[in-house]
Amino acid sequence: MFSFITIGTNNLKKSEYFYSKVLKSLKIKKVLKHDRYYGYAKINSPKKIELYLIKPFNKKKATVGNGIMITFKANSKKEVEDFYRIGINLGAKDEGAPGPRHGQDYYAYIRDLDGNKICVFKKI
Repeated sequence: MFSFITIGTNNLKKSEYFYSKVLKSLKIKKVLKHDRYYGYAKINSPKKIELYLIKPFNKKKATVGNGIMITFKANSKKEVEDFYRIGINLGAKDEGAPGPRHGQDYYAYIRDLDGNKICVFKKI
């Protein structure tokens, strides 16, 4: 359904450091660097960029959308826990510690350095 997702940031360098660390636990890495954005892809498909960190094109401040959340799929509960722990250690805000939700699946929620709500989950 989706081609790619963009996450706006006001500090590209700090966001790149943050996302490169937390996404590593999900086997996602930075594969493209530009002065306005960075592209990320799964390690096993580096030519298919699915996520961009980007300075807004209109040069205005990047803001958070109320009700907007980006969710990454994990392959294990450990990946969910690692993503959450690394994110919190890098300055993310807790929005829900790792644990079961909705009766069976395993989720964790953080707010990144710009306030974007990010989720990671493992379908059980």
